[in-house]
Amino acid sequence: MELPASFIENMRNILGPELDAYLESYRKPRFMGLRVNTSKISVEEFERLHPFRSLRKIPWISNGYYYTEEDAPTKHPYYYAGLYYIQEPSAMTPAAVLPVEKGERVLDLCAAPGGKATELAAKLSHTGLLVANDASASRTKALLKNLEVFGMPNILITSEMGDRLDRYFHEYFDKILIDAPCSGEGMFRKQAHMIPAWEKQGPKVFSAMQREILRQAAELLKPGGRMLYSTCTFSELENEGSVDHFLKEHPDFHLAEIPWYEGFCPGRPDLVGSAFPLEKCVRLFPHKIDGEGHFLALLAKDGEPRQEECSDKKKIRKLPPELSAFLEDVKLPFERSGIQVQDTKVFWMPEGLGRCPGLRFLRSGLYMGELLKKRFEPSQAFAMVLKKEEYASVIDLPATDERVIRYLKGETIEIGAEESGRDNGWQLVCVDGYPLGWGKLLGGTLRNKYFSGWRMNA
Repeated sequence: MELPASFIENMRNILGPELDAYLESYRKPRFMGLRVNTSKISVEEFERLHPFRSLRKIPWISNGYYYTEEDAPTKHPYYYAGLYYIQEPSAMTPAAVLPVEKGERVLDLCAAPGGKATELAAKLSHTGLLVANDASASRTKALLKNLEVFGMPNILITSEMGDRLDRYFHEYFDKILIDAPCSGEGMFRKQAHMIPAWEKQGPKVFSAMQREILRQAAELLKPGGRMLYSTCTFSELENEGSVDHFLKEHPDFHLAEIPWYEGFCPGRPDLVGSAFPLEKCVRLFPHKIDGEGHFLALLAKDGEPRQEECSDKKKIRKLPPELSAFLEDVKLPFERSGIQVQDTKVFWMPEGLGRCPGLRFLRSGLYMGELLKKRFEPSQAFAMVLKKEEYASVIDLPATDERVIRYLKGETIEIGAEESGRDNGWQLVCVDGYPLGWGKLLGGTLRNKYFSGWRMNA
C-alpha cells in the first residue's frame, strides 16, 4: 500500500521515533471483533454457549472479542438472534467509554449503521430513550434493522441536522455520542480505498464539519450531562484541534477522565498549542493495540442536572379485541400503557417521548405489528424484544438443527407434536432459547413468518 507523502510526514510529526513501528503495523493482519448484546445474554452465558474456536477477549472492552474468518460469526443463527454485533475492536471504544445509566435519555448523533447505537441501547436495557440520528435518510434503514435485531423497543430513529433536533430536544439528553464524520486516516490499514478520498477531501474539510456538529450537540445536552466525541482519524486538526476549538467557544464544558488501559495513548495538546488538558483525551494506534486508529474525548457540561417533572401515569387505552386476544399470551417486557394504535399499525411508545410534528423520523418506539381483517399480525421487531419465557407457545430448536437455517431462509418447516406448546396458531421460534421470529403452526407444519428483508441468503 502506498501512503501519501503528506500523510506520512504528519504522522512523523505525531509519532516521532515511533513512525517506523506504525508503518510496520500495515503488515499486521486486520483484527475483527464481535460485541455481545448484554441486554439479551450475559458475557458468562455467551462464553458457555458460543461455538467459535478462536475467540479471545478484547482487553479494554468488557463484552468484546476478537474472532477469525474461520469462525464465520455472521453465518451462525446466534447472529440472527441478535446475540452479538460485528464491529472493529477500536470502534467499540466510544460507546464503551460513555457512562450510560439505565433510565437516561441518550442521543447517538451520527448513528448509522448502528454499531455504537446498539451498545448504547444495550446499556439502557429497555429503559429510558435512545434517539439514534443520522443526517443521511438512506443510512437510517440499516440503523433501524440493527437496533431491531438487537431487540430494542425504546428508540426513536431520526434523520435531521443538530439544529433541527434542537427545536424538539433542547438540553434534553443526559448523554450524547458523536462519532463524527472524519478523514478516516485510522482506517487506511483496513480500507485502502479511503486514501483517494482523503487526498480529495482531507482534514481541513472535515474539521469544519466536526466543529459545527459539536456546536449543535452542546445545545442538546443537559447541564451535568456528558458528551463523547470520537473520530477514526489521526489528524490533530480533527482531533485535539476540534476539541480545543469547542472548549474555547464553550466555557461551560470541561474534559472528563476516560478509563485507561494498556496501549492507550494520551491526547497531544502540544500538537495544536492548546492550554486545555487535552492529555485527558485518548488516542489509539494500530502499533500499540490490536485494532485500528481512533480518538476519543469525553466532555462534561457544567451545572446541576435539572429535576424532571414526574409525568402522570398513562392511562391504559382500550385495545382492539384481536390485539387484546394476542396479548393474553404475552408477558409484556414494558408498560402496557405505552401501546398506541395508529390506523392499522400498533406501536409501543417509550416514556417521555411526546409528539414531534415536523421531525423527520423512520421509527418512533417499537412497531409491534398490524391489525388485519380482525386478526393481529405480530412484527419481526416484536419477536426480537421478547424473551423465550414471555410468550405462551414457543418452538425452541438447537443451533445444530438444520431446520433453524431453513427457517432463517424463509422455508416452511415441520414440527413434531412434542416441540410446541400448542397444536395450532402463533409460535415464537427460538434457537437455544433466544427468539428469531414468528411462525404459524397448522397440523405440524410451521408457516414461516420470518421477515423477508432479514432472511439468510441461500
